[in-house]
Amino acid sequence: MADETGAEALAAQIASRAKGGEVTTIATSESLTGGNISCLLGAAPDSAGWFRGSIVAYSSDVKYGLLEVPSGPVVSAAAAQAMAASTAKLLDADVTVAVTGVGGPDPQDGIAPGTVWFGLAVDGTVRAEVQHFRGEPDEIVELTTRHALELVIGALRAR
Repeated sequence: MADETGAEALAAQIASRAKGGEVTTIATSESLTGGNISCLLGAAPDSAGWFRGSIVAYSSDVKYGLLEVPSGPVVSAAAAQAMAASTAKLLDADVTVAVTGVGGPDPQDGIAPGTVWFGLAVDGTVRAEVQHFRGEPDEIVELTTRHALELVIGALRAR
């Protein structure tokens, strides 16, 4: 990742917010980012007290099976929501962010490179959003990682 310091700073903000007052538990499920988000959260201060873990579901079979993604495209709102909801349940987390997308350089299932769906589960409420990033595959992974961390910060601010 080119901007490791910025992502590390976001993870440190999450750590500060997660342990401020009542401890919040946080988890991730990742496809496109291959564990980058969880590496940053696991290295953040006092992560043992609030980080529940991550499920890296790179294979579609794992998404369909373990994370209960419904039949259909794995880069979609439904997939991101299912990933977030299932991971929150499996890892008993208050806040869970999930990412599934196309890093490129080629399209996947007719979906353009840089298309990334994010799922966010907060205290049982699940939502999804899509972002369209531009760049090389490593840049798309970096941008996806940063945006996922920003979504977690936003969720913690709203709690």
